[in-house]
Amino acid sequence: MSCLKPEGAMPGASGAEGRDYNAFGAMQPRSPSEAPQDLRNGGRVKATDIRPTGTYLPNNNILTPHMRSPEYVQMSTAAAITLGIMPGKMHRCSCTRCLNLLLTYPEGCRANCAYCGLARHREADRNYADRNFIRVDWPAVPMEQIAETVGRDPENSPFHRMCISMITHPNSDDDTKTVLKTWTDHVDPDAIPISILSNPTTMTRQDVQQLRDMGSDIFTVALDAATPALFDRTRGKGVNSPHKWSKYWEILEDARDIFGPQKFGAHIIVGMGETEAEILHLVQQLVDMGGHSHMFCFFPEQGSLMDHLPATPRDQWRRVQLARYMIDYCGVRVDQMKFDEEGRVADFGLPSGEVDSIIDAGIAFRTSGCPGKFAEDISACDRPYGDSPPSNIASYPFQPQAPDLRLIRKQLNCERPGDPYVEDEELEITAQPAE
Repeated sequence: MSCLKPEGAMPGASGAEGRDYNAFGAMQPRSPSEAPQDLRNGGRVKATDIRPTGTYLPNNNILTPHMRSPEYVQMSTAAAITLGIMPGKMHRCSCTRCLNLLLTYPEGCRANCAYCGLARHREADRNYADRNFIRVDWPAVPMEQIAETVGRDPENSPFHRMCISMITHPNSDDDTKTVLKTWTDHVDPDAIPISILSNPTTMTRQDVQQLRDMGSDIFTVALDAATPALFDRTRGKGVNSPHKWSKYWEILEDARDIFGPQKFGAHIIVGMGETEAEILHLVQQLVDMGGHSHMFCFFPEQGSLMDHLPATPRDQWRRVQLARYMIDYCGVRVDQMKFDEEGRVADFGLPSGEVDSIIDAGIAFRTSGCPGKFAEDISACDRPYGDSPPSNIASYPFQPQAPDLRLIRKQLNCERPGDPYVEDEELEITAQPAE
């Protein structure tokens, strides 16, 4: 038997309104409310002003210390386990190959994205450093300590990449450069390449250039929403948030010019109300620019304005995952594919034997993101279980094995004759072999 952490929400057999996809009309976020005046902008934390003492593990039952970047950053649970800062294990994988760092301030992120656990509307509910993000807690650690620890032996580090995630805050641009400088003072970027997950809303072209000049290797923009209307509803005026589609594209185009081909990309979330045709045309647009797409499966983040909505149905997710991989890495163009009247992929544009080979290779269903040291199409940023529970995996943080592939084929409605999926057989796999 597999022993997995109980989950508060699970992907259903179908999506919004019982369909096999999440349609735009059914994925309306709740309207945000403003916190009382004394709780805004980190009011509780700044009023008590408790000084931090080393690592802080998120705990909503105690008063949160006054921690602030660039002295402090938060890191993902998987990265903290990998570094030995937190105890624990990840189901079927040895934690993570990417050191994901997140800027932190008592004021928190001043944006209000509908699907995000860090959003401003949570000010009355949780202090910023105690909020969940992509389903996990993010311990806060002194940046100097992190850089010194990894810098002792970067060549043998478990990390293939380090990523600084910006947030919407007045100090974010300058502090990102300071955090980057602290890192490069201790760790050669050639040993562990650096990614920037940017905040276009506060950035200029000069900021993008400076981050490149300081040693960062890849620059990404979290579009997240695949269309302008969806972006505005979930990230802009629809939720009293400052982000604009046009500004995000301005900085993405700056990154294309400054970082160059294959060194920039965009995050996209599948299943927030876009059609499969819309999201795959966006993937093609990014490829035509010379960049890549990094794809997430929508999961209702606890505490977000969309936590009442259904996760992306697995058949929708698998179709888009597979098609995205073909466009990004197999030379297939979206205009070769066929879509039905509801925008779902009906034909992947390749002979069935070639499609079968791509499915069997399994890489299409792994977490997508900035590359590590194995191959260009295997991400260092494996984000273990960031978009699903481990009992119903969306993005595989490891190479799928035979039981996983049988499940994937069932989700794609292309099981092999004589080789059916057996319910929950993948949960009996307890250890993942070395790659």
